Amino acid sequence: MNTFSTLTTLASGCFWCTEAVFKNLGGINKVTPGYTGGQKDYPTYEEVCAGTTGHAEAVQIEFDPRIISYEQILKIFFATHNPTTPNQQGNDVGTQYRSVIFFHSEKQKQIAQKMIKEIEEDKLFSGPVVTTVESFEKFYTAEEYHQNYFDRNPESGYCQAVINPKLAKLRQEYLGLLKKLKS
Repeated sequence: MNTFSTLTTLASGCFWCTEAVFKNLGGINKVTPGYTGGQKDYPTYEEVCAGTTGHAEAVQIEFDPRIISYEQILKIFFATHNPTTPNQQGNDVGTQYRSVIFFHSEKQKQIAQKMIKEIEEDKLFSGPVVTTVESFEKFYTAEEYHQNYFDRNPESGYCQAVINPKLAKLRQEYLGLLKKLKS
């Protein structure tokens, strides 16, 4: 029996990128961009971007652990963003772009902490991992225009320059975990 939730909430920079990465994986039932980890109820995108609410752009992921494990999700999380830059991913700068694993159970917390320790011991990155592991409290779904952003705007400059390379890396490193295309 599964001892941890089939929900996880991750922040790794812009939620458009994170959503595009995870919704392509088998066993992922739903990916919802939104805001978490802050002080204000029902923050808006503008408030979060201003850095005044303490929220991070994040995604809430519903997954089937019989198909994809929490550990696999975290491996992909670490492989598709830079967990060594505090409050920054590429050109996106601010606390809303910090790297955080929001755990939904004690088991998720233990797995996340163990993975960070192993990454540090194996020196997988040139700098220390700054990803924090925090208890999940509340999640606020982002405005409608942020949902399925990449699918609706594949030709935008941001999607071409930032999201497409992440998806290429995902295909190269995790081909076996991608969803099967329907004919």
